[in-house]
Amino acid sequence: MADYTTPPMRFADSGKLPANKSSLFEYRNMKSFSKFIPSFFLSLIFYGLVFAKEIPVVKPEEVGMSSVKLAMVDDVLNRFVIEKKLAGGIVAIARKGKIVHFGSYGKMDLERDKKMKPDSIFRIYSMSKAITTVAALVLFDEGKFELDDPVAKYIPEFKKLSVWRDGQAEPAKRHMTVRDLMCHTSGLSYGFVGNSVVEKRYKQDKPIDRASSLPVMIKKLSDIPLAFEPGTKWQYSVSIDVLGLLVEIWSGKSFEDFLAERICKPLDMKDTAFDVPKGKVNRFTANYAPNGSGKLRLIDDPAKSRYLTPAGLASGGGGLVSTTRDYLRFLQMVLNGGELHGKRILKKKTVRLMTRNQLPKKLMPIRIGPIPRVGVGFGLGFSTRVSMGPWDPGGKVGEYGWGGAASTHYWVSPKDELIVVTMEQVMPFSFMTEWAVKKLIYDAIEN
Repeated sequence: MADYTTPPMRFADSGKLPANKSSLFEYRNMKSFSKFIPSFFLSLIFYGLVFAKEIPVVKPEEVGMSSVKLAMVDDVLNRFVIEKKLAGGIVAIARKGKIVHFGSYGKMDLERDKKMKPDSIFRIYSMSKAITTVAALVLFDEGKFELDDPVAKYIPEFKKLSVWRDGQAEPAKRHMTVRDLMCHTSGLSYGFVGNSVVEKRYKQDKPIDRASSLPVMIKKLSDIPLAFEPGTKWQYSVSIDVLGLLVEIWSGKSFEDFLAERICKPLDMKDTAFDVPKGKVNRFTANYAPNGSGKLRLIDDPAKSRYLTPAGLASGGGGLVSTTRDYLRFLQMVLNGGELHGKRILKKKTVRLMTRNQLPKKLMPIRIGPIPRVGVGFGLGFSTRVSMGPWDPGGKVGEYGWGGAASTHYWVSPKDELIVVTMEQVMPFSFMTEWAVKKLIYDAIEN
């Protein structure tokens, strides 16, 4: 079993008091948390997690990182909490297969004055997409489909899709493929990219309705024209939700059961699901939105949330809840080439497909909204950084990652053997935390 007696926080280790009151608050908070870390890992016994092999926790210097420089991540997150830019959050950093930082900040629930805990449960929204894509690729490795198979081969409703072109719906000239779904080049949409006829239909028909079902979703989508000819554009969409239904078709199991049996169980992701069971509600975070300067407004009460009841439509594109620990384990599996602690999920060559750009140059850079993400393409389930540019200047070529609508983030740098997961619950989506800590974390790598 891993040694959890050394907390991965740095302020308490320095023996030096900060010079100002704000930093003094942060220092006291870090000291409190450093005492809490061992009890957190002991509490894993209660949840049965220690029966799985944990990712070991070490001092940053053991894997070539600086404790002093990583302490600046604590400064940033505590400042965001003080300024009410977020209620609370978590930043977890792993390098070379070992956790070097697991910081918990602020509150998980302001109304009930509940501190953020390392095992808090978050709505991860589009961070669900990578998990769903891995589920599909498990079946790809088993020969259940080919990436360039037409989706209509498995979903008959997609045989006669139309495309909105020149003010009218016309028959699609090219089949949508499974690869198109994974890369968001399918022609599907979400309903928030502009105000075209297609986008209005998404808003009106609401194909992604948690109370509905995957078959009903497919019927609605087949009736809405595609936004463009498949393969001719990159557009963020409900594609991964369609992929979830394909997982059901290829596996012969419900999507929920397949995820549980083939992803969550072998990786010991015990808190990752489409709903929060009664026994875990005390760990479920509140979700907020900005409400003027220095204020936050509650938009989803964890005691009344829709996530407390089972989903009708298991949304592979955005329906999961999870913990920082669970998602870190998932990403460590990917970084390891498809394996974690002796449990192989994917073949190495399949992971390479996931984490390398699959888009032709004419479809790059990707964008959600008006600003192009220069230098960023897309693999199978992840965005991929292929060159540097004005977008996210703190990043590195070779990174892959994504985020979720409540401003959760993650990225992996294979060259550095680095994984970072940041969790919070603030909508609408913001890059604030990722961009504030990314360069600090990279700068902490010393060898």
